[in-house]
Amino acid sequence: MIVGVAREISPGQRQVALIPDGAAALTKAGLEVLLESGAGKDAGYPDSAYMEKGARLAKDRAEVFSRADIILMVQAFGANPEKGMSDLKLVRQEQTVIGFLDPLSNPESVKQVAERRVTSFSMELMPRITRAQSMDALSAMASIAGYKAVLIAAEKLPRMFPMMMTAAGTVSPARVFVIGAGVAGLQAISTAKRLGAVVQAYDVRPSVKEQVESLGGRFIQLKIEAGDTEDKSGYAKAMDDEFYRLQRELMARVVADSHVVITTAAVPGKKAPVLITADMVERMSPGSVIVDLAAERGGNCELTCPGLTIVHEGITIFGPVNLPATVPYHSSQMYSKNIVTFLLHMVSDGNLKIDLSNEITRETLVTRGGEIVNPEIRKLSGLPALDLKEEQ
Repeated sequence: MIVGVAREISPGQRQVALIPDGAAALTKAGLEVLLESGAGKDAGYPDSAYMEKGARLAKDRAEVFSRADIILMVQAFGANPEKGMSDLKLVRQEQTVIGFLDPLSNPESVKQVAERRVTSFSMELMPRITRAQSMDALSAMASIAGYKAVLIAAEKLPRMFPMMMTAAGTVSPARVFVIGAGVAGLQAISTAKRLGAVVQAYDVRPSVKEQVESLGGRFIQLKIEAGDTEDKSGYAKAMDDEFYRLQRELMARVVADSHVVITTAAVPGKKAPVLITADMVERMSPGSVIVDLAAERGGNCELTCPGLTIVHEGITIFGPVNLPATVPYHSSQMYSKNIVTFLLHMVSDGNLKIDLSNEITRETLVTRGGEIVNPEIRKLSGLPALDLKEEQ
């Protein structure tokens, strides 16, 4: 089988789905690798590095899609709303596409993919189980976003992060408040602490308190009844409007006392909850910084503008999108490991075997045989449940 790697066409996307070492792993497993020329250039991986690992080059994107049995991408179809659907004219029936598809937010794009009879797997839907940890691209990219968020804040903040004892006196440390202690939040806590800041964090899930404290952060406990706060995968669940209203009231003082606020609260496929109002922003000290990692989902801050940086009453609010693309060398390395591990778990004797008795395969499969087969996406699309038969 031929595995094709297409150049990413999403605006600002500098990552590549497969690095040269990943090509070597696929070749060793009996697969051929066909790379669109220049696909890895922006990430720091030249064509020559792929060729040294056994990959072959295609002259253009059309050749990759026409010859490959499996296409590996970072942002495919609905995950690239500006240009992703242009690939529909290139895909073939029964061709397999693996990448971020954003199916929960773009069920209409999934419908069009199904109509082309493409077999598609969405990396966002990877189950959070021990066996799938090495394939969890969503967590890998979130870790990078948390790290970069702190660097962005540190560069803009008119203060230094660490406490310093100098001949001119003592410099007090910056106070950083991280909202959401998932993968991105925990990485932000760790990075801010290493830079010397005093770090506090909050999450609706009390179970993460130990994780926050193990990284040197102080866990903020709000006197609010949260109830069931986690879904079956360990992600924070969306709460009702009244909960978020009370949450904002209780967090207002912590936000006002912080020099940096990093927000990470996002629920897949849903609009991000507003946790910081304009009034809360205006109570922060001049020069303070907010980095809203939920910007792509609308933002946790009422004033966030996705993809833009704004200044409101002296407070800088960053609304970054796709932070992993700003460090494409290592983010590509991590993503390549995720997607290669995922693909190889379905490869046997050089062929792709879709075994629906395997939870990892079943949960990530979105379309097949002209149908949307993922139960959650079918529900979002208004389709009745489908009886999936196991294929051995």
